[in-house]
Amino acid sequence: MRVDIISIFPEYFTPLDLSLIGKARTSGLLDLSVHDLRTWTSDVHRTVDDTPYGGGPGMVMRPEPWSQALDAVGPGTLIIPSPVGRPFRQADAHEFADLDHLIFACGRYEGIDQRVIDDAADRMPVHEVSLGDYVLFGGEVAVIVIMEAIVRLLPGVLGNADSLTEESHAAGLLEAPVYTKPATWHDREVPEVLRSGDHGRIARWRREQSLLRTASRRPDMFAAYPVDKLDKRDKAALEGAGFQITPPPVAE
Repeated sequence: MRVDIISIFPEYFTPLDLSLIGKARTSGLLDLSVHDLRTWTSDVHRTVDDTPYGGGPGMVMRPEPWSQALDAVGPGTLIIPSPVGRPFRQADAHEFADLDHLIFACGRYEGIDQRVIDDAADRMPVHEVSLGDYVLFGGEVAVIVIMEAIVRLLPGVLGNADSLTEESHAAGLLEAPVYTKPATWHDREVPEVLRSGDHGRIARWRREQSLLRTASRRPDMFAAYPVDKLDKRDKAALEGAGFQITPPPVAE
């Protein structure tokens, strides 16, 4: 996979030399380049922003440097972290991980001139995505988060590929609690079922814990989980914990 990141703070991305992303770069699984947007400015002050039309606080990133930058590194699939974007989900990470070339545009100030986004959409796929209902200084931190979510899905990056199928969000549910040695710590015991060696009981415990954790912590995810994927034991565990199961709508 090829990835180009454009930012006025390229130093932000030194963490991408570490851990599994760094190994993916070294092994050739990931071809990552970080570009300074100011490279494509033409004035002595290397200006990338100006006052907004219509007035208002803050500054807006000018279109000229962005246009030249996207011409230089594109075409590809453009991803723009933005508080006005749609929520970034695990499904998006899977979609992006299947692509050959991603371009990340890191906005700052009040954002990028809308004409840059509209013009880019005429030449390449554009996705504006948000990490949540809050505002950051810029897109750099969000890009690092999104990169982690994507790169770990690339074949060969994770040593144990089974981790991808058992973790939170992989099946529309949160992951069950996890434990390691020692079996007793601060008078707290690892659940007996996990030490039993009974794989059937362990699988059932993890399934129920996953359902209960999702229902209590992420009711939005639980509400979206297909009822037809719940068996009798699932429903009994949920109802026993006080969670109501909404039946699917009846077709008219």
